[in-house]
Amino acid sequence: MNILIVDGQGGGLGRQTVAAVKKRFPDSQVTAVGTNSAATAAMLKAGADQGATGENSVTVCAGKADVIIGPVGMVIADSLLGEITPAMAAAIGRSPAKRILIPVNICDNIVVGVPDLSMGVLVDCVIAELDKIRSSS
Repeated sequence: MNILIVDGQGGGLGRQTVAAVKKRFPDSQVTAVGTNSAATAAMLKAGADQGATGENSVTVCAGKADVIIGPVGMVIADSLLGEITPAMAAAIGRSPAKRILIPVNICDNIVVGVPDLSMGVLVDCVIAELDKIRSSS
């Protein structure tokens, strides 16, 4: 399975997600794309197989992924304090990949009905969704 993990700002959510995915699915190809170099570096340090930074990388990698994981803001233009460009949001939204959107209530994006969960709980939910996707393939 080719998994794309997208993150921005400091890359903390992406770092924890990469580590958990690689632990649970060591045979999966994990590509980390950060909206900035700090986010990319954090995800590579956590064990991503490869990484890149920026709008074009998101656009290219989204078209090749089986699953895309990231904060819900990755599909909303100008979110993550402006780090998600309209082209990034469109590429992720148009990708044929399954998308696992992590509900983080920040940057003026509020997911109704979702309480503020700890990072550990959110990452555990991501792994559970990947298990479902993998078993249905």
